[in-house]
Amino acid sequence: MPSLDGAVVLVTGANGGIGTHFVHDALARGAVKVYATARSPRAWDDERIVPLTLDVTDRASIDAAVAAAADVTVLVNNAGALPPSASLLDVTEADIRANMETNFFGPVFLARAFAPVLAAKKGSILIDVHSVASWYAFGGAYSASKAALWSATNSLRIEFAPMGVHVTGVHMGYVDTGMAAHADGPKMLPTQLVTTVYDAVEAGEHEVLADELTKGVKAALSGPVEALYPDLHSTDA
Repeated sequence: MPSLDGAVVLVTGANGGIGTHFVHDALARGAVKVYATARSPRAWDDERIVPLTLDVTDRASIDAAVAAAADVTVLVNNAGALPPSASLLDVTEADIRANMETNFFGPVFLARAFAPVLAAKKGSILIDVHSVASWYAFGGAYSASKAALWSATNSLRIEFAPMGVHVTGVHMGYVDTGMAAHADGPKMLPTQLVTTVYDAVEAGEHEVLADELTKGVKAALSGPVEALYPDLHSTDA
């Protein structure tokens, strides 16, 4: 089974609420080193945590990260961004492209760049953080970018399998972080999400449905689109 024990982990978006827990919880599970990456990395009070500058939208930055962290065995694609509007019609073209750069191209190109590093070490792991938005189109460009990443993760899982790299995709609803401060309703705690993710990874699972909302939305995908989006009935009247 995949394991965090003895692992060398790289976490993107490590400064955020979820990223911080990915860093600390990896160490609690036996990781020997964690590269905590961000565009502007912060200081950490643990010599096992290595701050590393990484802009997932910049190829040169990705290449530099691969060179600096050639001992990585676990890559956590956690970094994400929200567009300024949930509307695909109102948001600017530049905003749509920028969101795709962070939420789709970034993690895909990072996985491609680290592929030789991960494949060289038996039992390596790739974790891609999606969202319930991968399956439920409430977020405009955000939902589109997460749906694209979900599809890419499925492809990467197939390609990495012969190399011995385990790939886990993560889907969840709102998490109690600054990124979801605008949202009402129940929210998971970051520590709950990360515990669920790492438990699933170490159990050999390929997909994480972290809450009941996400489970319900995935189950509804097999039904008619009007069941998932009941407002369509009113527009047809």
